[in-house]
Amino acid sequence: LEKGSIDLALTIDYGQRASRNEISASRKIAEFYNIAHQVIPIPFLQEQTHSALVNRSENLPLIEYNKLDDLQGQALESARQVWVPNRNGLFLNIAAVFGENMGDHPVIITGFNREEAATFPDNSLEFIEAVNRCLAFSTQNNVTVFSPTSIYEKKEIVREGLRLNVPFNYIWSCYESGNKVCGQCESCQRLKRALLKNDAEELVRELFEIDQK
Repeated sequence: LEKGSIDLALTIDYGQRASRNEISASRKIAEFYNIAHQVIPIPFLQEQTHSALVNRSENLPLIEYNKLDDLQGQALESARQVWVPNRNGLFLNIAAVFGENMGDHPVIITGFNREEAATFPDNSLEFIEAVNRCLAFSTQNNVTVFSPTSIYEKKEIVREGLRLNVPFNYIWSCYESGNKVCGQCESCQRLKRALLKNDAEELVRELFEIDQK
């Protein structure tokens, strides 16, 4: 928003546990920044995955706070349990369809990060480069993907968000769907760590039902 306008925000509903909360959070943030918002349902993806993110008969993985960087152990296993087949690839291709109707050289903005790229390769710079090579063939108006956060870890993203007065009270970090985020799944733990590393204890108390360090 500092560098240009944003025409549309997309939220994908693929039957994930937290879809209701994610849609609500996305809508609030889009309204806060006065950006048009659209929800895209793709129910078939739910049928094609056994991921605990979707399959409620599977327990969501919980990870110890001090094991978030255990890339050969708990962190890797947590990523495996919540992997959804080709999710980010599919999301970006859906966004590219919208991009083809938005003038010359439209840009898809996404929020990948270096920290999670270690166990989720579809967060990596290499993935973005590969997608852009494909889009050069599959779109007529040179749709590209840009992820300004992809070179940062989450603590650096939170630091920038605090500087920009991002409405953190609107976000939803949790794999689960509840009145408050669980504070225990990998996604919650990573956000909590990033907040604490930026001395944002008040936000931790506000956002998390369970405050464990």
